[in-house]
Formats: sequence, C-alpha cells, structure tokens
Amino acid sequence: MEIDFEKFIVTLHVNLNQTGYMQIRLYLFFLSFTLFLQTQAQNQDDMRQVVEYLASQELGGRFPATAGDTLASEFIACKLRALKLKPVVKEKKNKGFYHNFTYGKTEKRTTHNIFAVLPGKDKRLRNEFIVVGSHYDHLGMGGKDSGSRRPDTLAVHPGADDNASGDAVVLELAKHFKKVGSPRSIIFAFFGAEEQGLVGSKFFLEWLKHEDQHRINLPKDKKGIVAMVNLDMVGRMRGQALSVSGTGTSSGFKSMVEDIGQESGLHVACIPDGYGPSDQASFVAVDIPVLFLTTGGHMEYHTPADIPSTLNYDGMQQTLDFSKELISRLSGMPTAPDYISVPSTNSMKHAKFKVTLGLMPDVMGASDKPGLRADIVVAGKPAHTAGIRSGDIIQEIDGKAVKDINEYMERLSELKAGTTIPVKVLRGEEIIIFEVHLTPPVR
Repeated sequence: MEIDFEKFIVTLHVNLNQTGYMQIRLYLFFLSFTLFLQTQAQNQDDMRQVVEYLASQELGGRFPATAGDTLASEFIACKLRALKLKPVVKEKKNKGFYHNFTYGKTEKRTTHNIFAVLPGKDKRLRNEFIVVGSHYDHLGMGGKDSGSRRPDTLAVHPGADDNASGDAVVLELAKHFKKVGSPRSIIFAFFGAEEQGLVGSKFFLEWLKHEDQHRINLPKDKKGIVAMVNLDMVGRMRGQALSVSGTGTSSGFKSMVEDIGQESGLHVACIPDGYGPSDQASFVAVDIPVLFLTTGGHMEYHTPADIPSTLNYDGMQQTLDFSKELISRLSGMPTAPDYISVPSTNSMKHAKFKVTLGLMPDVMGASDKPGLRADIVVAGKPAHTAGIRSGDIIQEIDGKAVKDINEYMERLSELKAGTTIPVKVLRGEEIIIFEVHLTPPVR
C-alpha cells in the first residue's frame, strides 16, 4: 500500500477544523501503522532478493575460492559499501571490506571474510565493538567428504537457509543501524569457510593478535570486542520458535533475551553455553560473550533441496525484529557485558554412540508437548524404517522417559547395535509404540 502524503496532509488540515482530537489521533495511528506495514513488506522483499541471489544456481553453492564465492563476496561488499559503512583495510572500493586468508593443509584455498564497521555515537562507548555476524559460504556441489547429507549426489547445494538467510538478516541489520545509529561500534561480519571448520572466524581473531598497518576502523585486539551475535540458519521458523545459545556467557543475557522474547511473542529457548557448530564458538573460545540465533534444522539441511522457496520470510522478519532489539540493548548497556565461562550444556556431547536412530531432534525444545520432537527422520534409517516420522514426539526409549535432548542422548548411550527396542511417540493426540531395530552409526 502506498500513501499520497500530500493528499493526506491536506485532508488532515481540513479535518483539524472539522473533527475532534480523537479523530486526529485515529488519522495518526493509521499513518504510523501503514508505514510499519510498508517497512516490514520492504524488509521481507529485500531479504528475499538477497536469498534468491546467494542461493541461485549461478553461484554454485558458494564453496570457498570458487567463482560463486567471488560473486557472493562482491555482492555483499557492494551492499555494505552502498550503505557508506567503514572499510577495514586500506584498499579501494569493495576490496576495503575484504579480509583475505589462505587455509588448507594439502589443497590451499584463498578466500575472505567481509567486514564493515559502523562507528559508535557515544564517545565513552565507541571504542567497544559488537560483532554481528553470519557466514556466507556453503558446500558448493556437495560430494564425498563435503558435509552434504547426500554425498552421492553431485549437484548445487544452494544453502538458502544455510546461510543465505542469516546473511539477508545481517544486511537488514546493517541498513537499520546505519539509519538509527548505535552507542557502541558494530562490526558487521560475513565469515568465509565456516563449513570447513569455522575457518574464517578463527582467522579473524588470529588477525587481531598482530599489528597490521593496512587494518583500519577495527579494535586494536580482541579485547575491544565486548560481544558477538551470530545468525545461522534463521529461515525456517516453526511455531514462533527461536533458539538463542550463549545466554549464560554474560550475567545479563538470559533476562535480556527472555524479556525481548516475551515482548515479541516468540517462544525463545535459552541455551546457556555458547558452543555449537557455528562461528560464535570461535569467539566464546577466546572468552568473548556470545549469542547465537537459529531456527533449527530441517530435512533440506545440507542437501540440494535447501532452496529459497522453502524459507519462511515472515519468520525471518520476526528474527530481524528480535535481533534489532537485542543489538540495541547490547549496544546501550552502560557497562560492557561481563564474560562467564559456561561448560557445554550437553554433557553427552563427546560421547561415541554405538547406535543411531537416524533422526535430528528438536534441540530448541519448541514443542509444548511432553517429550522430544523429531524434527527430521531420515528415510532408510532405523527410526523411519520402524514407522517414526518427522514431527513425532518421542516420549520413551526402551521404557525410559525422554523429556529433552540430554535425556535423549543419555538413552542412546545405553543402547547396543543389533537389538530391537520399543520407542513410544506422540503423533497428534495418539500414542504409538514402534519397535526399532538398532544399527551402528556410519563413521
């Protein structure tokens, strides 16, 4: 909907002489609400365009040091430069936003992180930096040892949710904070080679350990970074659910996240530790408090089917609005957030299981039903073969209760390959017990 503002002002002027105060307030409410809807529609359209380009066949899955990787980085750098954000190295045009690095033991690959800086407005706080990041690389054509869940299929892995969705939200955040400003300085970061082991974020933190005469507008070292907010796979929101990890890495984080969640109407699952398979783990490893936002896994994860049309753009808008408020509060904190070392919430993280069910559980705990929801049940694996399907809520394994991810992993650790065990699930309103024949995991 478009507003003819000239006509609106004339009409308002006439009505000032013909109507009461209440009518004028209604006019102003209508105007502000319509502007709000227009802004949200524009946000979603812009995010959709970013996702459709980054996850296009033309970019070939954005594998590091490929033509698609180059096109993706040029696209992002161009967007940041157009916002008139500050570069990070003494180079001309888009190259000023690149932090180049080379990785690999046998096959060397050179790619880059992409950074842009918004200087803080508060003289007292502007030398404290918040990193707001996502990764822009993906799996390319997939194949053996690529991380693809279909390793026998050579095809473009578009990575719409993983992680064009995060890139689109971070670009909108850059646009927003460029407009409204920030007390603290913000580094908008797009990391390369995340899928190869958080390579880009690790190289960035290593870079800050050393003097570099070409580096500009960044903190002198990692001590200047007071917090890191990471967005990875934020495009598949279901049931108004958002997972935020790292809420225990600083004393005020949990209450802040819960307050914003309550105000936004989202079901926010708070996970205390900041570990996990994304770039925030590099920061928490060097004692920087972090918050990691994700809407969780799905059947299309790391497959050629992770395409733009599968994303929930209304949900991305909700994540964007949540992130705006979160970063605003972080930036305006009177003192820098303290750092608290939190051991991994998952005590079974490093356990080597002797069996697999072949499913991806709901790590966010988004379901309000007792048990643990199976977000993804992989065809051909034990759970699927027995009859369990995606969306079923696991309540018992081998007669023992399962109420969360920790109990689920504890149950798996007790089982042996070659045995058949009962698994009790809730499907809709129906309780079903399946007999699952267990097989060893593929290593």
